[in-house]
Amino acid sequence: MERTRSSRRSPPPKKRSSKPRATIESLNGDIICMIFSSLGFFDLVRCSAVCKSWNAIINRCKLLQLLYCKLHGFSNTSGSSMRLHLEELAMKHHRFALEEGRIDIDQWKAHSVGVDQCRMKRGLILTGVGDKVMRLWSLEGYKCVEEYSLPNAASLVDFDFDESKIVGLIGTRICIWRRNGLRSVFPSREGTFMKGLCMRYFDPEAVVGCEDGTARVFDMYSRKCSQIIRMHCAPVTSLSLSEDQLIISGSSLGSIAISGLSSDQRLTGIKTLCYNPCSRLVFAGTTAGYASCWDLRTMKSLWETRISPNVVYSLQHLQNDTSTLVVGGIDGVLRVLDQNTGEVLSRCVMDIGSASSSSNKVSGVIERNEGRRLSAGCCIDRIPKTIRPPITCLAVGMKKVVTTHNSKYIRLWKFNYSDKYL
Repeated sequence: MERTRSSRRSPPPKKRSSKPRATIESLNGDIICMIFSSLGFFDLVRCSAVCKSWNAIINRCKLLQLLYCKLHGFSNTSGSSMRLHLEELAMKHHRFALEEGRIDIDQWKAHSVGVDQCRMKRGLILTGVGDKVMRLWSLEGYKCVEEYSLPNAASLVDFDFDESKIVGLIGTRICIWRRNGLRSVFPSREGTFMKGLCMRYFDPEAVVGCEDGTARVFDMYSRKCSQIIRMHCAPVTSLSLSEDQLIISGSSLGSIAISGLSSDQRLTGIKTLCYNPCSRLVFAGTTAGYASCWDLRTMKSLWETRISPNVVYSLQHLQNDTSTLVVGGIDGVLRVLDQNTGEVLSRCVMDIGSASSSSNKVSGVIERNEGRRLSAGCCIDRIPKTIRPPITCLAVGMKKVVTTHNSKYIRLWKFNYSDKYL
């Protein structure tokens, strides 16, 4: 006997409840204050940095100030002294994490071809150079939140970004992408100077380091070259800018110049520079594997350390941190240095056989690995190059470092350190 299809219909789908779900934003400010009052000091500091509304609640209730007084036995304290203490505590926590903390490494495919540059600010990572697009990633879930295409077939040389725009150097042109999607490109008097090799900007000016040894200063809003400064007799390979409008540059011949004032030191070609406005120190990495430090006030060398037998591609420090410097290069080892002495505090690589993976619809497959620290006498050449690809660029955040490797993948190194040791 032939079976007949049941005439009974499937039940209709359940309607979603119209009742709104409770969220932290819907809670009364007094309730949130009660929740925050049960937190420890460092967790409370973290919460104050999450958003404006949480920061306002914590400040209005004076939670941090009250907890600070309780911890230190004070009856009262000024807001300025507490802020100084908070900054010192954060920097101490950051240094301990980089030097001794547990290392977790997240890796994901960010581009269809290899890229070798990255920047990190305000919980966002910008990656590019090598691909025809730049991508902006959120650190939460590694979601690509925005994408910026290059004009025509131009090659991106260098870039940086802030909360409202991305500024990029494309050959002899500067391109500005607004975060709202609009893009403007302006020529830098095409053909009047040689190709740009590096670029930095400090609103409203962008500075381009050129092959002819000059630094070209452009007003980003009038689109005009306002100044040409002879920095070196060799190509300008790296730039850094200070808030007091000083231009710091390094050349392929190994010299450092500050708006035309050259140092009396010479190294094998300078590959990268960074400047610490808090200590007025300039740090440089070279093609011969040296990391060096100059005092900007005297233009004298404070220390010089050969940290690698090969090229140092990138070095950076956390804003306001005067203790640690993170360095990466062709050997693929992430090193942490003492800013004041040049001592290598830690050497880090990805651990073999520690990989696990997860995936989601937003960011695809995330490969998670553990990192390990190398002893001073460890032979790096015995470590497979597949787990230590060249670090072409890095950016430093609070207890984290993002790295690019001239590949399709980018890595986020997370350093965890228990608060109880502070």
